[in-house]
Amino acid sequence: MNRSRTLPVAAVSLAATAALLLSGCGGGGDDKDSGKDRIAGAGEGGSKSASPSAKKSETPAIDRPDIKLPSDVDIVFEKASLPDADQAAAAKDAENFVTAIRHGIVKQDPEDAAYKFYSEYQGPAFKYAKDLIKKNVDAGYTVTGEQKFSGTKVDVVKDKKSAVVSFCSDATKFFSKEVKTKQVHRTKPSVKDFASWEILMTASDSNKGLWRAKQANVRDGVEECRS
Repeated sequence: MNRSRTLPVAAVSLAATAALLLSGCGGGGDDKDSGKDRIAGAGEGGSKSASPSAKKSETPAIDRPDIKLPSDVDIVFEKASLPDADQAAAAKDAENFVTAIRHGIVKQDPEDAAYKFYSEYQGPAFKYAKDLIKKNVDAGYTVTGEQKFSGTKVDVVKDKKSAVVSFCSDATKFFSKEVKTKQVHRTKPSVKDFASWEILMTASDSNKGLWRAKQANVRDGVEECRS
């Protein structure tokens, strides 16, 4: 959203650059959620002798939280061509993490279950999401309008257990709105409305097919994201 507003949604950098994210990521998705959102019976990889079809049948569908947004809030992700299944899954859950933050803001709930589900428990991304939601709630702001994301790229590392998902965002039509008065704070579009995102995602060991945000690096005023 527009950076000149009192409380913008896109935050300043809270993590290292992509190079640092890649060099600093762990060897696997270490779920630090104390089992809060694990699904009973989810396989931990299966035996080596099990056939691919058997492994697939042993993995139940992921019980994902509802992140439906109100009709006046639209978060749009440009479709990316990612033929690799791990890349596509990591990108999709990075999108879910971003959308979950907006969901927490419109719900005015710093303890919203959505962002917790899509981030490593008490990790940097978890704290980033909670802090951003809380700042908006404390100031009495929600959001309205359309925010667009494009240029998705995924670098999978560490034996496909970690991935850096990057994209650009356009918040020229995304605004702050006062919760009590419903007043929308509109400002003139500028380069400040364009941001680059780098989210370090890790594959969950307990929920096969689920990726969680570990770190988030958001830089505002990025000319390269302006198109």
